[in-house]
Amino acid sequence: MSDNSHIKVIVGMSGGVDSSVSAYLLKQQGYQVEGLFMKNWEEDDNDEYCAAAEDLKDAQAVCDKLGIELHTVNFAAEYWDNVFEYFLAEYKAGRTPNPDIMCNKEIKFKAFLEFAAQALGADYIATGHYVHRQERDGKFVMCRGLDDNKDQSYFLYTLSHEHIGQTLFPVGNIEKPEVRRIAEEQDLITHDKKDSTGICFIGERKFKDFLQKFLPAQPGTIEDTEGNEVGEHEGLMYHTLGQRKGLLIGGMKEGNGEPWYVVDKDIERNVLIVGQGKDHPHLFSNGLNANQLHWVDRIGPKGTTRCTVKTRYRQTDISCTLLVGEDGMARVLFDEPQKAVTPGQSAVFYAEDVCLGGGIIDSVIK
Repeated sequence: MSDNSHIKVIVGMSGGVDSSVSAYLLKQQGYQVEGLFMKNWEEDDNDEYCAAAEDLKDAQAVCDKLGIELHTVNFAAEYWDNVFEYFLAEYKAGRTPNPDIMCNKEIKFKAFLEFAAQALGADYIATGHYVHRQERDGKFVMCRGLDDNKDQSYFLYTLSHEHIGQTLFPVGNIEKPEVRRIAEEQDLITHDKKDSTGICFIGERKFKDFLQKFLPAQPGTIEDTEGNEVGEHEGLMYHTLGQRKGLLIGGMKEGNGEPWYVVDKDIERNVLIVGQGKDHPHLFSNGLNANQLHWVDRIGPKGTTRCTVKTRYRQTDISCTLLVGEDGMARVLFDEPQKAVTPGQSAVFYAEDVCLGGGIIDSVIK
């Protein structure tokens, strides 16, 4: 085994099982390992929802058990400026953003990477993400994690090959049950801690209640696809494509008697458009246009490329044709129509197991 004892790795410790096992594995591999806990959100004084204190306690317990030092850093200001304000602006514009992707871009692989190198003298950082890296033709590429259910490359498409070269992903080639088994075997307190879900700064709160604190609601009408008014909404930002719950028109037996689903938003008129049936034709599109493109190799495909795309996390890959224009926009044509492709979300492109990059969905092609 190569001697790693002179290589310093700072592990982003979240208080979860994946980062705990990442730290353990790196220590086993002989690296100089230290942990860093990032606080990215300043909770309200009376905020019982934020689990940051509990997560810090768990991260400290794991580091104590492994005999490694735990540093802490507060990135709340950076998070507010670069992630949260973007999140609010997108919702205000009627789109559905993905703050986790922006957090990885601006916090975990920018602020953390810089802090670890400059303040802590790190040679590498490491995270518990389910992806793995390979070196091909002198550049690092990001490959999907071994565990299909947990692959997180969708959330990391904004990384560049330089970031990947500076980051270790110790659990990327392990399946989740094995990660939990290792944690239990090593008596790590996080071995049975449930995975965090949802948006970190909202926690267990109702999304609508949280959003109302920051954005004034703009009520408007609900129309069916023929333009008939069928109800009222409290704000477009509370609804996303394909949504059924919370429409307050469930009792209507008009039309075919099937439940109503959100099929579109008319931002200019502040109108929510609904249709009956979970497979309503208005929910399907033949392609999408994406902007704010980012390519892992910093070059990206030129002209027309056959590849696959995901328009949301854990989606089965969609075969498609990708055309990148001179204007920096991507036009994507699906082989088969796709349901509930949502502006504001990310379209992430793959060549087999390699994540090429992606962009933000600007509009759909009907």
